[in-house]
Amino acid sequence: MEETMADDSMTDEPMDGTEAEEEMDDGMEPTDPMDAPRATIDRFSEAAGTLHVRGPDADLPGADEPIDFDRQFLVRGLGPDGGTVQYYDFDVQPTAPAPIYAFVYENGDPVDGQRNVVGVIPGDEGYNDFWQVNTVTVPDDYEANTITSAGDLMDAGYDVDSTSVIKNCPIVPHGSTASMRHGDGTAELVEGWYEGQVVSYFLFEEAPLETADGAVPRSPIYVAFNENPGEAGGGPPSGFVTEADGEQTHNVIATVPGDEGYSPLWRVNIYDNADFERVSDLESAGDAAILASGAADVNCPVVSIG
Repeated sequence: MEETMADDSMTDEPMDGTEAEEEMDDGMEPTDPMDAPRATIDRFSEAAGTLHVRGPDADLPGADEPIDFDRQFLVRGLGPDGGTVQYYDFDVQPTAPAPIYAFVYENGDPVDGQRNVVGVIPGDEGYNDFWQVNTVTVPDDYEANTITSAGDLMDAGYDVDSTSVIKNCPIVPHGSTASMRHGDGTAELVEGWYEGQVVSYFLFEEAPLETADGAVPRSPIYVAFNENPGEAGGGPPSGFVTEADGEQTHNVIATVPGDEGYSPLWRVNIYDNADFERVSDLESAGDAAILASGAADVNCPVVSIG
């Protein structure tokens, strides 16, 4: 997805009528992202997190501190055929995608250097790691990074076309790392704009995604916790059951990248941990005692198969 946008400015010199009209029509100049402030990002506040919320017993980075997702949020599970897979856990996400705005000229070429624009960040109402791409068509004389907020964009009155394309782009504190990708995707952080401030986000493109009836598509996952839901400290706070090595779970995903119906937004089904040893693939997961179906929808892009 191309990066594709500014501060109000007034000149000190007198303007004639034509210049004043142009100033009123535009009123903005491009902003260099290198000189712009950065938005404070906190994925573990009570407003932003669901399964991963900062507290006295949670070893989680502070607000705006870089997150090492390889250390804390990389999970080893099983694919539908029983092979090993690895995926990142980016917590619960809604099924309604948030809009992201990408800028193109009238001939369809992307605006070189323009950062994409978003209107929400973690903790804001309506935030989602999954973004529905909206194409903004600007005139040929538009300069990159003149628009740096969703509000400015709406005020500008440019044509905006909503597409069915979904991008998985978790917004994270600057300096965060998640080094693994399935396929040829980059692990480098991408920069965007939010209310005139720079934000950083990952991009996961292990499979193309499109809206399904206006929502992010989902695929099932079957998981077991050290303590079953309903027991003291049970469910997510108790952690996933693992083999003796402490890393391999028997969390089974129904699809992998390349499969029809694959999505990194997983519909969580919780099975009885008494069945942990018997669960080794999708078929055996389906035969386990299911304690909760559709317990949550979590963003878990697959980054390694086999």
